[in-house]
Amino acid sequence: MEKSTTIKIAYVWIPALIGLGVISWMFSREFNADLFSQVRFSGKIIFGILLAFLFMMGRDIGLMWRFRLFSGNFLTWKQAFHINILCEFTSAVTPSAVGGGSLIPFFLNKEGINAGKSTAITLSCLFLDELFLVVACPLILMLIPFDDLFGTKTIITTGTKILFVAIYVLTALWTLILYLALFRHSELVRALFLKLFRLRLLRRWYPNIVSLTDNLVTSSHEMSDRPFSFWAKAFGVTTLSWCSRYLVVNALLLAFALSDNHLLAFARQLILWIILMISPTPGGSGISEYMFTVYYADFFSIVGIALIVAFVWRCITYYPYLVAGIFILPQWIKRTR
Repeated sequence: MEKSTTIKIAYVWIPALIGLGVISWMFSREFNADLFSQVRFSGKIIFGILLAFLFMMGRDIGLMWRFRLFSGNFLTWKQAFHINILCEFTSAVTPSAVGGGSLIPFFLNKEGINAGKSTAITLSCLFLDELFLVVACPLILMLIPFDDLFGTKTIITTGTKILFVAIYVLTALWTLILYLALFRHSELVRALFLKLFRLRLLRRWYPNIVSLTDNLVTSSHEMSDRPFSFWAKAFGVTTLSWCSRYLVVNALLLAFALSDNHLLAFARQLILWIILMISPTPGGSGISEYMFTVYYADFFSIVGIALIVAFVWRCITYYPYLVAGIFILPQWIKRTR
C-alpha cells in the first residue's frame, strides 16, 4: 500500500516539477531586477485573476452540464463534478496525446451507467470537442490575418505553423470518422477498421480494435436517434466550456498586459491548445509554459512579465486539478468499489 501511494504521489510531482523547472529555467535566462518592482497587486490585477478563476469555473460547469445532459440527468451534479475532476486529474498526469478522456467510460460505469451508454457518452463528448475545434479554426482565420495570428518568425516558427496545419487536418479527418461512426455508417467504419488492423504491422492491436468497433456500433444505436435540438444544445454547452477556458488568458491579460487586442489573444489560445494536443509531457508540462511565453511575448513590454503570467495561468488551469485529484480519487475509489 505504501509503495502504491508513493507511485501515485510521484505521478503528481513529476508533471508539477517539469512545469516549475521550465519556468525557473526561463526566469534564470530572462530575469530582470526591475521586473518585480513593476508588478504591484492593484485592484486591476486582483480583478483579472478572480475573473480568470470564474472563467475556469464556467468551463468546468459546462463539462459537468454536458455529462448530465448525455446521461439524461441520471448523474447528479456531485457525480458529474467527480467525473470531471477525475478526467482532469488523469489528463494532468498523462501525456496530452493520451489525455484523461480514455477513462471516461470507466468513471461513468462506476457511477452506475452501463458500459454501452458510457462508451456512447464518451465518443459523443469527444466528437463535440473535436467538432468545436474544426469549426472554430476557419472562423478565427476569417477574423484574424494569418500573420497576426501566428506572429513573426521570432514569436513562433514556421515549423509550428506546419505542425498546426497537420494537426488540424488530422483532427478534421478524425471528426469525420466519428461522425460517420456515430450517425451514418457505423457498420462500414467497423469493417474498415477491422480490415486495416488485420495487416501484419497492426495485428497486435486487433483484439482491442474489435472491442472498440463493437462499442462504436453500440454508441451509434444509442446516439443517432437523438433529435437535432439535443445535439444543438450539447454543442452549445461544449462551445461555452471551451470559450470559458480560452477566456482565462484574456482575463489575465486584462490584469497584466498593456495590449487590449483580446480577440487576437482569444484566437491564439485556439492555436495553442491544438498544438498542445500532441504534447509528450504529462498535462503538457513545460511545453505549455514555454509556448505561452513565446506565443504571448508581444503582449508584454518585458519578457519576464510573460513568465509570471504563464505561471499564474497554470496555477489556475492546471495545478488545482492535481491537488483536487489527490483528495477526490481515494474517496471516489472507496465509494465506488
